[in-house]
Amino acid sequence: MISFQRRYQENTKLLTVCKWIADLLIVILLAYTLTLFLCDRTTISGNSMQPAIENEDTVLLNRIAYSFHGPKRYSIIAFHPNGVKTSKIYVKRVIGLPGETIQIIGDTIYINGNVLKEYYGLEPMLSGGIAKEPIKLGKDEFFVLGDNRNESRDSRDGESVGVVKKKNIDGHAILRIYPFSRVGKITHEQQRVR
Repeated sequence: MISFQRRYQENTKLLTVCKWIADLLIVILLAYTLTLFLCDRTTISGNSMQPAIENEDTVLLNRIAYSFHGPKRYSIIAFHPNGVKTSKIYVKRVIGLPGETIQIIGDTIYINGNVLKEYYGLEPMLSGGIAKEPIKLGKDEFFVLGDNRNESRDSRDGESVGVVKKKNIDGHAILRIYPFSRVGKITHEQQRVR
């Protein structure tokens, strides 16, 4: 009788452990599937988005964020520069929206002739690049800048980046997942006091 009870208890424990392992495997599989189809991750190379995103940060991208609408001003997006589908993607902040006219005079950004009051640039811009002259964005085009303006290759560089078409946007940067000391949500529209 004692041996039967002991076997029953051992089998119950084994079943509980097996159920727990199966549940854990299902959760891992679901998380992997969601990440595979809905999200992507990328590791930042360079200082162009400091301080919002640092060199070597790994960020999670929401791949379906812009399926039904485009990004808003100040959103941080990931995109393929000039529509070239390679493993290299850029991560920058949206400054100009479709239909707007962008111009950079000195270190001041103008949207439709009005000064853009934004607080993301680390320092005065040394060059307006192609935006020294007014640029009228098309119905699916965005103008992007890095927060560390003088260290950023962005829409001001017409040859390697230029304006970003909606179809070339890969996703919306939502979460920093590495380094672990900086894990957290990436803020997009929060203004920074200089």
